[in-house]
Amino acid sequence: MDPATLVSPERRPRIGATRVVVVALLAGLLGGGLGAFVVSGLVDDTSPAVTSRTKPLPTDPAPLAADNTSVVAVADELLPSVVQIKVSSAAESATGSGFVFDQAGHVVTNNHVIEMATDEGEINVVLQGGAERRATIVGRSPSYDLAMLEVAGKSLEPASFGRSADLKVGQAVVAIGSPLGLSSTVTSGIVSALDRPVTAGGEGESSYIRAIQTDAAINPGNSGGPLVDLAGRVIGVNSAIATLGSLSGQSGNIGVGFAIPIDQVRRTARQILQTGKAVYPVIGASVKTDSDSGAVVSVVNPGTPAERAGLREGDVIVSIDGQRVANGIELIVAIRAHVPGDTVELRYERDGEERGTSLTLAEQVG
Repeated sequence: MDPATLVSPERRPRIGATRVVVVALLAGLLGGGLGAFVVSGLVDDTSPAVTSRTKPLPTDPAPLAADNTSVVAVADELLPSVVQIKVSSAAESATGSGFVFDQAGHVVTNNHVIEMATDEGEINVVLQGGAERRATIVGRSPSYDLAMLEVAGKSLEPASFGRSADLKVGQAVVAIGSPLGLSSTVTSGIVSALDRPVTAGGEGESSYIRAIQTDAAINPGNSGGPLVDLAGRVIGVNSAIATLGSLSGQSGNIGVGFAIPIDQVRRTARQILQTGKAVYPVIGASVKTDSDSGAVVSVVNPGTPAERAGLREGDVIVSIDGQRVANGIELIVAIRAHVPGDTVELRYERDGEERGTSLTLAEQVG
C-alpha cells in the first residue's frame, strides 16, 4: 500500500508486511458518532530525527513544579485554557478542540477542524463553564494542519508552552479536549515515540508532520486540543489517531495517537498572526512516494534550489543531513521540520552512483 495515498471511507486498505496503519483525523461530527475521516497511511520511522538549525523557541515558565506527578494539578491548570470548537456549514457540522494561545483571544486548533467554515460557515467556541462565543479565522496552514482563531470578548486565559525538542520517549503526558463532544475531558499516558512521519489533513489538503506519538486516549473531537507535560506546559496539538479497522466503520482510540510538536505550532501561529499566512520550506522539486528505497525526483522546477543544486528528474534522494529517508514522505516530513532559509545536505543516487549536494530551502505559502 502506498503510504501517501489518500484513502476514502469507502475503500479498505491492505495491511501487509510493511506494517502500515491508517491515520484518522479527530474532528467529530455532531450527532454522527465518531465521524473520523480516514486520510492516509503511516510509515514506521526507523531513521533518527533531523534537527533543524533554527534557534529553538524559548520555554515558558512552568506553572507547576518540575517534579509534579499529579494529573489533577495539570487538569486544574489547563482546563481554563482549553475550549470546545463547534463548526457548521450549510451541509454539515463538526466539533473539535482548541486552546488559548495569547491574551489577545487567539485560539489554536487544527485546520481540518475548521476548514468546512472557510467559505461560508460559522465557528463558535465553548469555554470551560459553558459560555459560548463566536470565533473568526485569522489564518490557517493546510501544510501543517493548523489554524488560528480570534474569539470575541477576549479575556481568555492563555496556556503555557514547553519545547517539543526536549521531549523524551516514556515521558508522562496529558491530553485535554472534547472527544465525542464530551467537553473538558482529560486523559493521560506517555510519549510512546517521537518523529513519526505522518500525513494528515482534511478534504484535498494534506499536511506532513513529524509527529509526537502518544498512548494517551484521544478520540474524534480531540483534534486541536493540547498535549501537555506534567509541568503544565503544552508540548503538542492532538491531530490524528491510528486505526486498523474498516475504513467504512467508525474509528476510535487504540492507544496510538499523534500530535503536532509545539515548536512547529508556535512558529506557524506567529507567522499567521504577523502576516495572516503561514509558510513552509521547499526544495523546488516533486518526489514520488511509492518507493521504499528513497525519494524519487519526478519534477525539478526551474529557478529553484533543487535546480541550482543540480538535481534532475529520476534522481533518488536517500538522505538529508546524514539521516536516511526511505521514501518521499519521510523526505517531505524531514524538510518541513526545518524553516525557509535553512541549508540542508542531500545525498542522492544517479546512474548507480551516490552523489551529494547542499541547498538552501525556499519558502511557499500554505
